[in-house]
Amino acid sequence: MVLLDLLGRRWTLRVLWELREGPLHFRALREQCENLSPTVLNRRLGELREAGIVELGQAGYGLSAEGLDLLASLAPLSRWAERWRKRMGEE
Repeated sequence: MVLLDLLGRRWTLRVLWELREGPLHFRALREQCENLSPTVLNRRLGELREAGIVELGQAGYGLSAEGLDLLASLAPLSRWAERWRKRMGEE
């Protein structure tokens, strides 16, 4: 699996974002993601687990060490996007 392909799939980045503060059980994660369909959430979580980015523990789904590293790596892109949004006049 190519990482950029996985990250480009609908809802993948949102799932990672919602797990940034700690593990969530499936239902709570689904609610945080505006009630996306359970089928899509299951698929994304499976793909992220297969890639070693998300893991399932007793507290629910959470970012693995690799997932935390990935999120930290995406932080500069997030800051760039925020500056771009402001330049484009999208307050």
